[in-house]
Amino acid sequence: MADKSTKGLADVVAASTALSDIDGKAGRLFYRGYDIHDLAGRATFEEVAHLLQRGRLPDRAELAAYSESLAAGREPGPLAAANIAEIAGKQTPMEALRSLVSLAAADDPDKDSTAHEANLRKAARLTAQQPVLVARYHAARTGGSVPDADPELSIAGNFLLQVTGRRPEPRQVEIFDECLVLHADHTMNASTFAARVCAATLSDMHSAIVAAIGTLKGPLHGGANEQVMKTLESIPADGVAQAVRERLAAGEKIMGFGHRVYKTEDPRATHLRRMSAELAEAAGDDTYYRMSKEMEEVVFEAKGLYPNVDFYAASVYHYLGIPTDLFTPVFSISRMSGWTAHVIEQHADNRLIRPDSEYIGETDQKWKPIDER
Repeated sequence: MADKSTKGLADVVAASTALSDIDGKAGRLFYRGYDIHDLAGRATFEEVAHLLQRGRLPDRAELAAYSESLAAGREPGPLAAANIAEIAGKQTPMEALRSLVSLAAADDPDKDSTAHEANLRKAARLTAQQPVLVARYHAARTGGSVPDADPELSIAGNFLLQVTGRRPEPRQVEIFDECLVLHADHTMNASTFAARVCAATLSDMHSAIVAAIGTLKGPLHGGANEQVMKTLESIPADGVAQAVRERLAAGEKIMGFGHRVYKTEDPRATHLRRMSAELAEAAGDDTYYRMSKEMEEVVFEAKGLYPNVDFYAASVYHYLGIPTDLFTPVFSISRMSGWTAHVIEQHADNRLIRPDSEYIGETDQKWKPIDER
């Protein structure tokens, strides 16, 4: 049997990266050496995407040029655009994104190249198109329309505009932009690893991103924030403690708590808790924030578990007017910056990722003709 400590590749170093790092004991997260606490609420998502994909925080001229490339690549190509309505009628949100990103590859002028400059251009297009694909998918399935992007708004602002149909308040844009920064990258998580495994075969960036989206789709990775919101909606506002204790006693897992790496509070949860409280006050309804706080206290008392990034993200997205089943696609909007950066990094210094395995099946089997079996 495999050593229990390495099951699921726990603590196994699968790749070297300069993109992000975690200090699990201290509860710290770094993007290219910058503490997330220094970036959150200060650097915009566009700045962080530039940092991850291009190696440094941009100066004003570099940010302007990068923002121009994002705006120029925002519109999905004809093949993806033509199929959004049909896909929306047949596929769930993450299934749809998996399909649409695959179709987007056919529309990309750099689809056949894994050269560094081509990868940079594709990374910008994928980062710019992902929020548009989510918004257009949502409009197609609800029979609505998507407002034109506002050149004065950021990726965060335009997504809120296009998915809700309302021009967001400036503070809502700032908060959502901070959410995107907090989710941009997170070392060798499952979807990032899947992207790098695909890229290591020298497959193209779009294929690697499709692998990442398919991995993020799983409820043990990207679906937790949606499950948190469903839990909050299923519990009486005045019966949180009792409901949580009953579920824990029945052996049920409360989503949004605990983390494979962090041994203390997830640093991203610190910011999301604050934003949830602020949005609850602005909405004049603190029900879900108050329930979340009580749930956090009960789970910590019973299990000693801290909330992770998914827990308070649920109520933040809810207060921003984002439909619950789009929470995981929103995760992909942010993580696209990190996924594409990892593909760029993998292609720049590539070695095929081919781990070993331990055989645990039968041995010394003897073949018999079919009539003798």
